[in-house]
Amino acid sequence: MSLFTKTRDLLEMIRFSHTVFALPFALLAAVMAWTSPGIRHDQIAFNPWHLVGILICMVGARSAAMAFNRLVDRQIDTHNPRTAQRHLPAGKLSVTSVVLFLLITTAIFISGTLLFLPNWLPLALAIPVLIILLGYSYTKRFTSLAHFWLGLSLMLAPIAVWIALRGEFVLDEPKDLVPAIVLGLAVMLWVAGFDMIYACQDYEFDRGAGLRSIPATFGVAASLRIAAICHLMMVVMLIALPFASRSVGIELNLGWLYWLAVTFVAILLTYEHALVRPNDLTRVNQAFFNVNAIVSFVLFILGSIDLIWN
Repeated sequence: MSLFTKTRDLLEMIRFSHTVFALPFALLAAVMAWTSPGIRHDQIAFNPWHLVGILICMVGARSAAMAFNRLVDRQIDTHNPRTAQRHLPAGKLSVTSVVLFLLITTAIFISGTLLFLPNWLPLALAIPVLIILLGYSYTKRFTSLAHFWLGLSLMLAPIAVWIALRGEFVLDEPKDLVPAIVLGLAVMLWVAGFDMIYACQDYEFDRGAGLRSIPATFGVAASLRIAAICHLMMVVMLIALPFASRSVGIELNLGWLYWLAVTFVAILLTYEHALVRPNDLTRVNQAFFNVNAIVSFVLFILGSIDLIWN
């Protein structure tokens, strides 16, 4: 197998293109940090190396987490008709090559944190963050709340970026972290909701294999309702973001474009739920991949323009 083919297979295995789900929220948090004076009215200067660090850490961390997930789940994937053709079960990639890829991407992630020095917090928190990210792969073996653990993993993206850029202020004034936490909660609810929808495809297999998920525990119809509640709460968190920030003395420069973005997000999520029915899951992939990629980009682009413009 050529290096090009193996690299292509590795990127396909980890669904590299799906990095777009969390990356826009991380970048939105960065723009918020750069454009909004903190509690002490300090302004964080834009540093291009910090932007490079964010990109390196996001790509490295997500790639490592996905590679680890494929390794841990390879036996399960072998027996699930939907996943039996994934690269490890189908023999397109060896365990050795995926382990090597995991080690390389982990090293890339940790190396990326060095770009934020002298802020030592990203480096100090790198291993705890990895433990949370990798730990998700085991959750469906013991809890139906695995979707929320996945949401927590992506919630860390805006919070970690905020700490990386504003570490000194977070240490001096922990309330400075409030905007990132509220945005992170929106991400967690969004991810948990769409992961429940996606997991409905494996309802029968998960129940037969003794795996835990919201659909396996409550059924498909109830899971779609729970997912809808999560997405409603995501919109509530987005609405609360500027007000919660203002309550701790941080004025986010969010205006009509941000509110337009929130409206678009609400419409897109409504459309996502209209695509899926308990007795018709044929459009789950359309709802999962297409709609959610648009959600994150709309919020990032319009929100960032608003923050920079104002």
